[in-house]
Amino acid sequence: MPYATNEDLPLPVQRALPDRAQDIYRQAFNHAFAAHAGDPRREEASHRIAWAAVKRVYAKIEGEWVRRPIAGAFDA
Repeated sequence: MPYATNEDLPLPVQRALPDRAQDIYRQAFNHAFAAHAGDPRREEASHRIAWAAVKRVYAKIEGEWVRRPIAGAFDA
């Protein structure tokens, strides 16, 4: 079941993630869901892929999801 908006995401995802991370989750889930048509574990796999996509950009630090530093960026 693809998600049209962030408001359609499961409540734990909505409560835990900042808005941009929810966007990443939703887009990754929808893409994975479409790519795994016919797979009996389609929804489970899509949720795992969506969480992996979020974790590439965000890290959970002291119970809060925060954006990771951009690779190669430095303070001037």
